[in-house]
Amino acid sequence: MVKVEKFIAESIRKIQEDAGGEHAVIALSGGVDSSVCAELASRAIGDKLIPIYVDTGLMRKGETARIKEIFGHLGVRIIDAGEEFISALAGESDPEKKRKIIGEKFIRIFEREARATGAKYLLQGTIYPDCIESEGGIKSHHNVGGMPLSIEFSKVIEPLRELYKDEVRDVAEALGLPGEIAHRMPFPGPGLSVRVVGAITREAIEVVREANAIVEDVLVEKYRPWQCLAALVGLGTGVKGDNRLHGWIVAVRAVNSRDGMTADPIEITWEDLAEIQGRITSTIPAVSRVVYDITPKPPATIEYE
Repeated sequence: MVKVEKFIAESIRKIQEDAGGEHAVIALSGGVDSSVCAELASRAIGDKLIPIYVDTGLMRKGETARIKEIFGHLGVRIIDAGEEFISALAGESDPEKKRKIIGEKFIRIFEREARATGAKYLLQGTIYPDCIESEGGIKSHHNVGGMPLSIEFSKVIEPLRELYKDEVRDVAEALGLPGEIAHRMPFPGPGLSVRVVGAITREAIEVVREANAIVEDVLVEKYRPWQCLAALVGLGTGVKGDNRLHGWIVAVRAVNSRDGMTADPIEITWEDLAEIQGRITSTIPAVSRVVYDITPKPPATIEYE
């Protein structure tokens, strides 16, 4: 395990050294990784840090408004890029291509903002499992394997690159970040695009956003999962009223883990699963059925793509 206080002191010193007195852009998503990275960078370079949150149109319900509340003190810049991302992903069904499209879009937006502010460096909350999964060919992370080869930044600074998720949470607590951030569930950098198996459409994103909100509402407080989510895994025949429906199949997933490298499904009560099913199928007309995924990691990954 990392020695937290020593890590914090060394990270601040290293960020100061790497940034060399220049402005730096940080990709701030609101997750624990990027939040820890932002806090370390703020202590290291102060007002030379430019925090940027990109609303990709693929975020969880209410996410952007909450980011404004939590990180207003850092002067976070909110970039509304939903149309850019959704248009670039339209019709794309290949998981790796989705990730690479998103990785490229993120970098180009950060470059655009850096040119406007004179920033030369990009800070990212990349952690060790991101690197392992990208380098091992399991899946490209938007901030590792999904990044384009050619970028304008002089350097990408990644102070958390050697840490596992549980170690990042320890650092978050030592930095005094709110518990809401320190213990927040992981959310994929590519957002809801990797919770739609198959082609991306605006309808699919809206459906999975609403389904995710219901799953989190039922499970988070009661079960405290490492991660829980809803994913659209295809279409199936159903009946609503007297009408046949060829609608979405929503897969619910809830797991516990220590560092994200392995994960075990949580035993959810029948009553809670029934509540999730009932709320999803009654409030989202395009959904025909709901299933619960009990596969551990491995053989499955936590996310579907």
